[in-house]
Amino acid sequence: MKFDMELDFYTQSEIKRLLDGLDSEFTELNQLLYLIDKVWDELGCNNQIIDEDKMSQFYSHPVWTLNGLFAEQDPLSLQHRHSISNWIANNELAKTLDFGGGFGTLARMIVGKNNKARVDIYEPYPSEFAVSRCGKYSSINFVSLMDHDYDCIVSTDVLEHVTTPLNLFESMIKSVKVGGYLIIANCFFPIIKCHLPSTFHLRYTFDRFAIAMGLEIIGNCTGSHATIYKKVSDHSVNWAKIERMTLVSKRLFFLRELSV
Repeated sequence: MKFDMELDFYTQSEIKRLLDGLDSEFTELNQLLYLIDKVWDELGCNNQIIDEDKMSQFYSHPVWTLNGLFAEQDPLSLQHRHSISNWIANNELAKTLDFGGGFGTLARMIVGKNNKARVDIYEPYPSEFAVSRCGKYSSINFVSLMDHDYDCIVSTDVLEHVTTPLNLFESMIKSVKVGGYLIIANCFFPIIKCHLPSTFHLRYTFDRFAIAMGLEIIGNCTGSHATIYKKVSDHSVNWAKIERMTLVSKRLFFLRELSV
């Protein structure tokens, strides 16, 4: 993999250290996942007992820059992003938020396909490299707070990383106009150690929660693993109902996993 000379010395040296530890040339997704887990272990993170300081160090680590660089060269990752950006461009959605899209690849694709589009990126741990790269586009902005009038929010492979995914999902929903869309891709599987086991029950029930929170399922984004939801109402979430659904979801997940 080629490195951009805009990377700072620490980022380059950390990436080089990780890659030097591989037995072969870095070309495969499983190698990237191995390196992400390696950094997780080096920092002493635990997906059962969450230490916020260690998690902050982990998600600020240059391994995520490596993840972004890999995604821009991996055919399947590019396919997903092109599918999502094509859908947004074809529907002429003017204002999009990419939640957790800190490397900026999707944002740059969207504005490249629709020069009237504006994309905000909400990323808790943005790298200087990503911010600099997106700085060349006046219609892309990194934001620390979400607006409440987006035509579309995209969130890919985010909710499995957080301790309260449904609360975060509600915040996303609130930030979309009624009639707007959320494009969501989740991976509630133990692919890497930073996928929190407490979220895995949503693997089978996430759509039910989406409907209960005021969304309509439109369908899959062609060529991507993402699902498109439409916000059809602006009512407040009934959290007592969501909590009951959560208990059922966890029990069903436990029983289903036992039967496998």
